[in-house]
Amino acid sequence: MGMGMGIGGIGIEDAVLIEVAKREGEPSVITVNCPDKTGLGCDVCRTILEFGLGISRGDVSTDGQWCYLVYWVLPCPNSVSIQWTNLQNRLLSLCPTFAIPFYPDLSRPRVPQFYLLNLFSTDRKGLLHDVTRVLSELELLIHRVKVSTTPDGRVVDLFFITDELEQLHTKKRQEETCEKITDTLGSTVCCEIMSAEGFKQGFSSLCSVVAEQLFKPELSESELCFLSLSPDMRNLKKANVSFDNSLSQAHTLLQINCVDQKGLLYDILRTTKDCNIQINYGRFMKDKKGFRDVDLFIQQLDGKKVVDAEKQESLASRLKAEMLHPLRVMIVSRGPDTELLVANPVELCGKGRPRVFYDVTLALKMLGICIFSAEIGRQMAAERQWEVYRFLLDESREFPLANCKANRNQVVDRVRRSLMGW
Repeated sequence: MGMGMGIGGIGIEDAVLIEVAKREGEPSVITVNCPDKTGLGCDVCRTILEFGLGISRGDVSTDGQWCYLVYWVLPCPNSVSIQWTNLQNRLLSLCPTFAIPFYPDLSRPRVPQFYLLNLFSTDRKGLLHDVTRVLSELELLIHRVKVSTTPDGRVVDLFFITDELEQLHTKKRQEETCEKITDTLGSTVCCEIMSAEGFKQGFSSLCSVVAEQLFKPELSESELCFLSLSPDMRNLKKANVSFDNSLSQAHTLLQINCVDQKGLLYDILRTTKDCNIQINYGRFMKDKKGFRDVDLFIQQLDGKKVVDAEKQESLASRLKAEMLHPLRVMIVSRGPDTELLVANPVELCGKGRPRVFYDVTLALKMLGICIFSAEIGRQMAAERQWEVYRFLLDESREFPLANCKANRNQVVDRVRRSLMGW
């Protein structure tokens, strides 16, 4: 790549290496070899997930100064086409000391610049997801959507977005975005992009009854009963977390065994990151029965082992909650309308889970359900911040929701499966 040298004689081109699989069904291998920083493993896993990839196997090693990460990855079902060069550049920008001139420094705090994408088209089912798919490929993040239909049957979609590349202020980037949308969706679609100066991501708080049900720490018995009807979900509530301080003089061995799901390693690493736990060595494996075995040699930030029983119990409780119930999905009535709610916890650094909007709109498209409006906001509950997605669903004769519990359950089930990769 000819991008220069980093510290210690390591070239920037060697900091992140991607070996793309030669055959379909085989994993690609991502290697990150760079100076270490707090939460780097979590940031790398979140970025891999954002690009539509699942981690089938992982090895992590660090001495606190330098880290070596290897992930074997496969495309998630119904994923966008993988932009490998963009992924490599994004991962490079996460590595300390390596400055990528054409990519923003993602480690620095930044005030996002919002833009308004106006989309005019004829109405059809799945339109919102198809646009979301294009925007995802272009690394444009959606923050709010408003959908309306004109008297002549045309749809006006308003997307408030930000650009991960921070280039949407340029005419070239705007033209590239609109061309990609029209090429994908057809010539009947027209779009324009303008600055949304002064846009504030306002969010109407949920009523206390709905919030209590949405943010409760565990699945209810009725939800567990509903999920257990599916053979592949009967083991959902199985998760084992154990600690062993006898194998190493300097580290505690944290062992996890649980059912596999999309973003599992990200969920584990963001939890240890938020709990101030440092991982010095880790291995992430999958067995043939759909379970994951994770072995992590960990320390506290002061370099000591985790020997206190209360600290062990607190960490185990947090990990189990994230493995068993990382995303919340429910349907509520809002007057005569039906609203779908999806919530996920936000990292302490302020970042939310990637691809939630993509996965939800995909599930609704597969069910043939149109979305009238959508918004994304933040809300404090259960002593933490949550990212909440609200979708107002269109009622249809083919798939009624207002008075049909079975159809509502089907929506919740399909959305949860899409989010969890089941």
